[in-house]
Amino acid sequence: MKTLPVSLLLVLFTWTVCAWADRGRQKRAWIIESFTIEEENPGPFPYILGKIELERSYLFRYQLRGQGVDEEPKGILNIDHEGYVLVYKKLDFENKQGIKIVKSTFEARNSSNNEVDTRLGVHIQILDINDHAPEFQPSVYEVTVDESLAQGKDVLTVKAADDDDSSTNNGTFDLTIKSVTPKTENVEFYIKQQKGQTFGTVYFNGCLNYEKAQKYTILLEAKDRGEKIQLSSTGTLIINISDNNNNLPAFSGKTGSGKVKERETGVEVLRLQVTDKDTHGSKAWKAKYTIHGDEKEQFKIETDPDTNDGILTVVKQMDYEEQTYLNLSISVQNEIPYLSCKVKKQVPNAKWEVDVIPQTSGMSVENLYNTIPVTIYVEDVNDPPVFIPPVKHVQIMENIATGTSLATFTAKDMDGSHTNTFKFVKGEDIDGWITVDAKTGLVSTKKILDRESPFGINSTYRATLYAVDDGVPPLTGTATLFIHLNDENDNAPMLEVNTVHMCLNTEPTMANITAVDLDLPPYSSPFHYELLGDVKDKWSVEPTHGTTVSLVKENSVYSGHHLLQIKILDQQGLSSIQNLSVTVCDCSIAPNCHVRMTRVAKMGPAAAWIIVLTVLIFIAMCLMVLLMSCKADQKMIEMDDGFGHLIKSNTENPGTDCMDVFIKVPSSVCNQKTIYSNVSLNVSANVNSSQKSTSQTVIHKKQEAPQLLFPDQMFRRSIHRSSTRSSYRENSKRSSIRSGAFYGNTSYLSNKLAVIINKKLLALQTRDEEFVVYEPHCYTDEGQAMGRAELDPLSFPENDFDPEMLGNLDSRFSQLATISRPDLMQR
Repeated sequence: MKTLPVSLLLVLFTWTVCAWADRGRQKRAWIIESFTIEEENPGPFPYILGKIELERSYLFRYQLRGQGVDEEPKGILNIDHEGYVLVYKKLDFENKQGIKIVKSTFEARNSSNNEVDTRLGVHIQILDINDHAPEFQPSVYEVTVDESLAQGKDVLTVKAADDDDSSTNNGTFDLTIKSVTPKTENVEFYIKQQKGQTFGTVYFNGCLNYEKAQKYTILLEAKDRGEKIQLSSTGTLIINISDNNNNLPAFSGKTGSGKVKERETGVEVLRLQVTDKDTHGSKAWKAKYTIHGDEKEQFKIETDPDTNDGILTVVKQMDYEEQTYLNLSISVQNEIPYLSCKVKKQVPNAKWEVDVIPQTSGMSVENLYNTIPVTIYVEDVNDPPVFIPPVKHVQIMENIATGTSLATFTAKDMDGSHTNTFKFVKGEDIDGWITVDAKTGLVSTKKILDRESPFGINSTYRATLYAVDDGVPPLTGTATLFIHLNDENDNAPMLEVNTVHMCLNTEPTMANITAVDLDLPPYSSPFHYELLGDVKDKWSVEPTHGTTVSLVKENSVYSGHHLLQIKILDQQGLSSIQNLSVTVCDCSIAPNCHVRMTRVAKMGPAAAWIIVLTVLIFIAMCLMVLLMSCKADQKMIEMDDGFGHLIKSNTENPGTDCMDVFIKVPSSVCNQKTIYSNVSLNVSANVNSSQKSTSQTVIHKKQEAPQLLFPDQMFRRSIHRSSTRSSYRENSKRSSIRSGAFYGNTSYLSNKLAVIINKKLLALQTRDEEFVVYEPHCYTDEGQAMGRAELDPLSFPENDFDPEMLGNLDSRFSQLATISRPDLMQR
């Protein structure tokens, strides 16, 4: 084995010694120095908290780092060159950062080489002082409890908090009740708090009573257990008591007659009053009534929502003959159940002895309800007659003879004290089928009864009868008669639809036809169909028996309108001949000729509105013409008795057609033989004016019948008409004829002229009588228009016209020919 050199051994020894020295210094770095600081220390600052001792022969430089120095909370701690730890600020145990222990690091560095020689952990514990009182959260509590709440049930849980150290007495507190307002003998409040808990629950002993206290205000206290000083605060608990039904309603009186007339309903008989000490309007106050002894349920009782009264009303008719009075009893309770709590004994520090109804007493609540007896008296009144029986059924054949007896009704007077007489009266008889004997009640037929009548439902006709007594007031009983009619074969079958549309095809085509019969089987379908007339190789029916059969058209039938006759027989042989209108058309033009014809004949709403509007415009124009024709009375033309002169006529007003305005002409004009007068007459020779006069005369003709005139009247009227028409057509142009004098017999001239004018006027007034206006009249129905009518061509032979015939025309026709054919008239 080789030995190591001496030099190498010396190196190893030196390294080992240094390692042991370094290991000793490393252990020194894990040493922790601890200090304590009481919060809120007032100083003066800085003050010495303690000193860190190091055993070294060489110089050190001390340094402190971490919380309280260069970490939050900063600026609180520092260390001087001798190793003293200094405090520069107050420390708060309840600071926002929640720091209860300040942790820092101490380093000692060699002054010669600035190497860390020693590193220590510095812990500074903050000591709590009792500087915070416990506080309720929130400071005011409010709760509502029912007065029916049993003792021992929790009312509310309250909570408090203390910012001091909860592990010490400074942060530990007790909850107590300081006062209760108001203080009542029926209840006692207390609070329970578990050890170490920050909340407590409020309870009570006894019975809550709304009538004694509606609200309690409790002052709570939270007090800590500090050793040097104890701090506390208060909170408020408000307990609202809600009313419950702990007071029974009691009857206080009744009003009303207590009488009811027989057969009277919906009438108030009695009104019962009650009192209740519970809160007005609450469910504990509202009364609920119950009727006892009313087996037939003839009465009901309701509660007045305002007064809480019970209103007794009769709802079913009572009969005096059955009972003259009725004994009832009425009880009252509240809408919510009754509950009562009474204190029997107060026990210190324990639950009190209480009596609660109905839980503990065992007493039935129904036995506690108040009850009052009521007697209702029935008053006798006149009873109506009663039919025995009230309903009768009669079954007869239809078409029976008039006056046939159907049934006899009997009625009975139900009044026991007196007897009335009564008469029978017919009630509902829609179609007037029956008559009733007023004394005997015999019902007979008034007309022949028809089962197929629309007033019969399912072959049954309904009628009513009345029995009216002679009481005061008279009363009526009602009976019903049902007449069931047996069917007879009195209706022949008829076509349901008597028009058919078919297409013009080369092959035979068919269309369905259906017959109906108002009678019932076996007097109705199936029917037998038979075509009448010349229908061979044209029309046929397949099959001939049935309700709905097919009408067959052969290809030899041409297009157009065809009228067929069909004989239809029912099962019993009763028949009718029906006309069937068949329209045959070419369906290649339109899919269905019926649709096409309907579309052509249909007038749309727009066309209807146009027609209505046209009629309204025409009426308005007629009214305007009528108003313009008689708009104003024209002034009379004055004429001088002596030598005349022209009178100015410069009016633009239209003339009047009214024939009741005349020109004043003195009677001397017709009587004198010689007259020297200048008469101004507006004469118009315009043809259009004459035509207008004719039309105006026709309009006036509707207002006044034509009448013969005396000569002087004709003369005056003709002058008046000529004057007014002339002024209307000439529009203020004067065309006057002046005559210096008339020589000769003026009476003869006037009479002659009057006769001529009168003839003209009569011709004008009666001209329209020759042209009577007739309403259009339909002489025959040629059927609907066809799309392709196959008609024979028409030819008109041409006749040569001889122009020489124009030379033999009358003068009036010559003028017409000149206007119509000027080329021929010029030859």
